Amino acid sequence: MSAYAAGITVVPPGNRNAEQPSIPGASVRRTRAVRTTFDDKYDKVIELLSTDKSLMSKIKSTAAAYGIDPIHIIGAIVGEHTYNVDAYDRLQSYYIKAAAYAGERFRFAYDGEGVDQFVQRPQFEKCAQFTDSYRLWTCRENVWDKSFRGEKVDGKSYPDNRFSAVFFQPFYAGQTFGLGQLNPLTALMLSDMVAKVSGFPKLDENKASDVYDAIMDPDKTLAYMAANIRRSIDDYKTIAHVDISDNPGITATLYNTGGSAQRAAALAAKGPGAMPEENYYGWLVNDKLAQLKSLL
Repeated sequence: MSAYAAGITVVPPGNRNAEQPSIPGASVRRTRAVRTTFDDKYDKVIELLSTDKSLMSKIKSTAAAYGIDPIHIIGAIVGEHTYNVDAYDRLQSYYIKAAAYAGERFRFAYDGEGVDQFVQRPQFEKCAQFTDSYRLWTCRENVWDKSFRGEKVDGKSYPDNRFSAVFFQPFYAGQTFGLGQLNPLTALMLSDMVAKVSGFPKLDENKASDVYDAIMDPDKTLAYMAANIRRSIDDYKTIAHVDISDNPGITATLYNTGGSAQRAAALAAKGPGAMPEENYYGWLVNDKLAQLKSLL
């Protein structure tokens, strides 16, 4: 049953699907490629979380700063490392990798054109009204989807791919990084919230190495993870009048899919009382919730 408070539908704990929704083929192929299984990867990340007391302490303090239950951060980490990457044996690995990337000279660009130049095109003029990083970059992402993705503009053809994959991942298209497996565009969107809550410097699209450092350094990436989850909870409450804060499987699903504002709007369009559903990734989090809570 849904609970109602001041017109807000509260999503109860647990899964709405009796069985786990299908896992995407790309996730299956990645896992087979390194000769492991989802169960093995799940066990590995649980071991990491249960033995790294410093990490767990940071998760709790970061969650408190952003006003969320730490189980939401746990769920996102477990989902990412079960389905997208393999958990590192030690968090120190992330620091080493971050340092390697920070030493690179690179920029966010496509076919020789920096993203800072690209967003000066007239199609992006309407985005200039936004001063906060979340609305500014969300607007720019929407303009990309509407006017450039898969299109030929001014004689130049653009890939039919996400804005984040085309302009913001100079190493491997589509790859995400760090403990929270965030992509650089997401970090740029959340920059203002993280600066306000955690006091980290605001990110600049012209300083790509700083953006990678923010999502690779475990001490920083937890703040961006928490901000991402906080944004999803807020989007669903303000746009769809739905409270998802008691269901880590739903927040994990949104962490996996992104686009919380658009998804909240789609849910709102279904009418009062409509409930979000977990995907394969969120389903696992809810299914294993008792074990995940025991880590805290």
